[in-house]
Amino acid sequence: MVNSQNNSASRIGSLTQLQWLAVALVLVTGVLHVYAGVVEGRVPVALAGVGYAGALALFFRDYRRRLLYLIGVPYTAVQFPIWIVAKTEYGVVDYVDKAAQAVLIVVLVYLYLNAPSE
Repeated sequence: MVNSQNNSASRIGSLTQLQWLAVALVLVTGVLHVYAGVVEGRVPVALAGVGYAGALALFFRDYRRRLLYLIGVPYTAVQFPIWIVAKTEYGVVDYVDKAAQAVLIVVLVYLYLNAPSE
């Protein structure tokens, strides 16, 4: 078990700059979703943020990262039309979140296309 923990720690230290960018973008959009979900009283929005936290947990456990990249693209992309339909007023937080998500989608596609097959 100790060997497995050391392997995970060394994998975290060996993340590329693009992977760290993806982590930062996931943190931004995840925190903003939880915040907006709590403030607006919209449980599904908060749960979307929790979904991002779950993805990060799997990512740092080195669990099928290529698959996480692939699933992350539609998971993030589907939030754009839902946001447009569900929101009536848009604020700075909304635009920051959507900008982070747009960049995240591009980064995830790149990471997926350039990740070694599992």
